[in-house]
Amino acid sequence: MQTALGIRPILHFSDRQCPPRSNRWMKMEVLHSSQFAIMHQSYGRFLTCKFHVPASGTRLFAVPRTDDGHPCISVSEDNMNSNATPNHEAETFLSKWSPPRYLWRGLSVFILAGQVILRILKGKVHWRNTLQQLERVGPRSVGVCLLTSAFVGMAFTIQFVREFTRLGLNRSIGGVLALAFSRELSPVVTSIVVAGRIGSAFAAELGTMQVSEQTDSLRVLGSNPVDYLVIPRVIASCVALPFLTLMCFTVGMASSALLSDSVYGISINIILDSAQRALRSWDIISAMIKSHVFGAIISIVSCAWGVTTMGGAKGVGESTTSAVVLSLVGIFIADFALSYCFFQGAGDSLKSCV
Repeated sequence: MQTALGIRPILHFSDRQCPPRSNRWMKMEVLHSSQFAIMHQSYGRFLTCKFHVPASGTRLFAVPRTDDGHPCISVSEDNMNSNATPNHEAETFLSKWSPPRYLWRGLSVFILAGQVILRILKGKVHWRNTLQQLERVGPRSVGVCLLTSAFVGMAFTIQFVREFTRLGLNRSIGGVLALAFSRELSPVVTSIVVAGRIGSAFAAELGTMQVSEQTDSLRVLGSNPVDYLVIPRVIASCVALPFLTLMCFTVGMASSALLSDSVYGISINIILDSAQRALRSWDIISAMIKSHVFGAIISIVSCAWGVTTMGGAKGVGESTTSAVVLSLVGIFIADFALSYCFFQGAGDSLKSCV
């Protein structure tokens, strides 16, 4: 006869030496968490025993003796160290803890950026996809970028002309507009338009591929999804955005000069001459550098949010929205950091325009 009770501590009752008999039985009653009673019947005699059980780490064995049938109790201490209990609880807590989704998705942006840099340095570039993405980011985005830049330029021209004309600084209007467009407006406005148009498309495409397991199919076929999907988009964005910025700067200045001449009577020659005097080569170079950085931010954030999409169509929509918002936040933060590094101290660009 062998009986076991599944409580703490674990109790084992066994009769290993004599065969089971129908007129012998054992009854156990738990009084509370640290005490229990055993009632044993053997050959018509009843015997009740009470035992105090330690809190933990103890096993009790009740074995009826062969000579008189009375239970023989043996105590076995488990080889457990009570000092290890807090560590075990800590390990259990840490093993069950998982980082929030926004945290590991944010870390995936930096991990993906590192993978892109390493794979590009190793020459793992799919040039055919790169050319396709370059056409998509560049020529297909020219129209909306130029239209936006033209109206932004005219809006700023209205504000500058009204105030500078009142101060008698008509010859400084072109220089102020040129500096504002080259240093801040053209790269930022172009990046915002590209983030809304291209960044959302990147996140939606890669998110759809992720939830439909197409990226897993690429791995099965022996292709690295970073080489085939991410790197072409990053290169296309970094290459196309500086050229878009330069075109937006040109269109913005042209629209400002036309508005000043046709509405406020300030000659186009005065605007262009003032802009030429105020601009330095470093102003254009800084705009190109900013556009390059903004393109990398847009593409990497959008691709990282796309490849970490979960939850079907709803997850794709949330990833697309989050990718655009985070790209815009990253653009503004990077713009402040780069402007602080590039333009320190007092400037003298408008001295020749007064």
